[in-house]
Amino acid sequence: MEKIKKNNSIYIFIDASNVWNAVKSVRRFIEYKKLKNYFRDNFNADNVEIFYYDAYPKVGTRDYDLDGKHKFYTYLKKGLGFTVRKKELKRISIIGNDGESIIEKGNMDVEITIDALHNMNEYNIAVLFSGDADFLALVNYLRNCGKKVYIFSSKDNISHELKTGSNGYFDLKNINELWGKDLKYRIKK
Repeated sequence: MEKIKKNNSIYIFIDASNVWNAVKSVRRFIEYKKLKNYFRDNFNADNVEIFYYDAYPKVGTRDYDLDGKHKFYTYLKKGLGFTVRKKELKRISIIGNDGESIIEKGNMDVEITIDALHNMNEYNIAVLFSGDADFLALVNYLRNCGKKVYIFSSKDNISHELKTGSNGYFDLKNINELWGKDLKYRIKK
């Protein structure tokens, strides 16, 4: 009887805020349309599913239009077939000695963890685009369940625990084929 080859399926979980740090450092955008082919070619994957997580500013809190950000989410979802998880940044008022200040929080760690666990039977390799040490528990759990876990981040934004706790670490800055057009900063009004 012929053995059936098990599919090599990769699920990629992208923490947009972590990737943004690498984008600012390299001063170029990631070409998300190249991601699936990169993983098919370099990890011999039959199936690649990509999840993208981001928190966006509340309308009226910026001096620029947010339509471009929402069009980007639509491009990822409808144009590239990504699963997009997004939420509005939470605004928290802090009263200090210098008066009131507003901080914004948009952590997506729980959403990433839920998707990684919920889909665990669908993949044998998990790729996490984050350097956050909070993900070490997830990495350990997945590895204990027989999954391979790879971390993609940048050397100045990766925790030692996550880097050494995974099956492998890749510095995004060194993967030239993923980088696209130059990052241009908005002109301040």
